[in-house]
Amino acid sequence: MRSRISIAWAIISLACSTAGHAKEADDRVQETRQRQSLDDAWWTGPIVAAGAGTLPRGHALVEPYLFDVVRYGRFDRDGNKHSASRVHGYGSLTYMLYGLTDTFTVGLIPTFGFNDVREGSDSSGVQFGDLTLQAQYRLSQFREGSRVPTTSIVIQHTLPTGQYDRLGSHPNDGFGLGAHTTTVALYSQYYLWMPNGRIVRTRFNVAYAFSDDVRVTDVSVYGTESGFRGVAEPGDVLTLNSSWEYSITSNWVFAMDFVYQHDDNTHLRGSLAGDSQEIREDFGSAWRFGIAPAVEYNFSSRIGLIVGARWFGAGRNTSATVTPAVALNMVF
Repeated sequence: MRSRISIAWAIISLACSTAGHAKEADDRVQETRQRQSLDDAWWTGPIVAAGAGTLPRGHALVEPYLFDVVRYGRFDRDGNKHSASRVHGYGSLTYMLYGLTDTFTVGLIPTFGFNDVREGSDSSGVQFGDLTLQAQYRLSQFREGSRVPTTSIVIQHTLPTGQYDRLGSHPNDGFGLGAHTTTVALYSQYYLWMPNGRIVRTRFNVAYAFSDDVRVTDVSVYGTESGFRGVAEPGDVLTLNSSWEYSITSNWVFAMDFVYQHDDNTHLRGSLAGDSQEIREDFGSAWRFGIAPAVEYNFSSRIGLIVGARWFGAGRNTSATVTPAVALNMVF
């Protein structure tokens, strides 16, 4: 009798164990079925954060942006609002990139703009802004199952092609800084799988920009008036940008950027014509924090549309802005 009971118990234990392993295997299979593949996830990219990946050799990317920077007054270094005027800064910028090799991408970013102001004169017409040249070298490539993100080092150099001084009666024609500006950045990108199997693509970019001194004449973007002769010293700019994109389906993606910028002091020195008294001004440092929610619709893995808005809350010595934007990303 005892022998029969032992055998029965062994059979029951083996059955339970087999069932448990079968359930675990079934769960693993089900998880594998639900886990979204990287090929199934199409991306346009968020509003602000640029990608760490480089283009395949011989391929090109063209991504035109249209936007409206709406400014709601300016805040001084103590956080006090001293202007209630509203300005619409309509503009465009276009990423035009080309893959020289699989790990090295070059390109340029032209900009255009037009200011529509409530108080004062509008821009006299659409103005050409500063032109940025870019080179990007990929250091590492993300592989599924690895903790190593895609990383790239990016060098940008902005040429002072936009008008910035001698603005006369059209101060809102100024769309440049007049400075040669170099930006050094580190871009990173990683993929995460949510419990439901969908993919989240995340980016974290750090950029530092520094400019040379600028000779300034008459009315300028630095707030000078007619007859001024002098030099502006733009402050360095640090930008931290974290973005998150959630792949809802192959076509639809929700994106969110978080942006922090800090501007060092910009200095101005000079004098007015016929006046020997020297003018010296320190505009003070500034900082701002913003978010940029957006929705992407990807027609395919190579063509996508994004619509969203960047919002900068008023920080120190800066303006509160809302910037609706739309962009079309095309890879050839």
